[in-house]
Amino acid sequence: MRKLLTLTCCVGLASLVGAAQQQNNNQQQIKKKGGNAPQQPVVTQQTGKKFKTTGTGAGTHVQNFQQPNRVGGSNTAKFHKTVTGQGNVSSNASNTTFNKTKNVNVNKNLTVNKNFKFQKKHFNLQTNNKQVVINKYKTVNFNQNFKIAGAYKWKGPKYAVFVNYHPLWQSQWWWTSHYNHIVFIYGGWYYWNSNYWYPAWGYDPGAVYYYDGPIYASSPQEDPAQVVANVQSALQQQGYYQGEIDGVLGPETRAALAEYQTAQGIEPTGAVDEPTLETLGMA
Repeated sequence: MRKLLTLTCCVGLASLVGAAQQQNNNQQQIKKKGGNAPQQPVVTQQTGKKFKTTGTGAGTHVQNFQQPNRVGGSNTAKFHKTVTGQGNVSSNASNTTFNKTKNVNVNKNLTVNKNFKFQKKHFNLQTNNKQVVINKYKTVNFNQNFKIAGAYKWKGPKYAVFVNYHPLWQSQWWWTSHYNHIVFIYGGWYYWNSNYWYPAWGYDPGAVYYYDGPIYASSPQEDPAQVVANVQSALQQQGYYQGEIDGVLGPETRAALAEYQTAQGIEPTGAVDEPTLETLGMA
């Protein structure tokens, strides 16, 4: 019996020694092969990120992403991502030739409200005050060969007035003898003919104009500044225009018009035309 117990203990010890030796050999083989021990999973904490999109038209633009500072760090991680997409202004609108500002606020979340009806009102613009000077807009010069760029592409008879427009220089006597409705607006004289206001070039050789082209009005009682001011107000209510309501058809107003017109599915003229006022309920 004693010999049997002694033999059993020897066999057990030999097994333990063999297992330990095998484990040691395995570890040595792993080190020789350059292997690494399993790593514990690393848990990271997301602190959030924000992005800003630059660019106003269709096509490729750049998004600048910024990640807030990590805990215990001092640097802000930045990277650039090129995105190909289309904003609210269609390719036709973005290619329309007119003086857009570089700071147009394009809101990609705007929705088209087909049932929008704007209630026209009278704005106190002081347009007949000759002491009022608008310095923030660039004036245009008379050019008898001037044509509205891109107008030949606009389809439909309601755009013919823009296709055919060319500036006309005449004396004050000539203007007053040919047209019954002539008004003074912010340093310039305008005449009304067949539902459109036009610059009366030459009525006063020292007059100034900020836009050379037709402005639609349903009646001569609505002078061009009041029409533009109402358009600015209507576009502002729908989120297309963020500028001042001043009655001047400047670059920011024209860019907002082109964006609105594209959303409505009409020609992106960037001008105050009859189809646009019809969609606004102002025609």
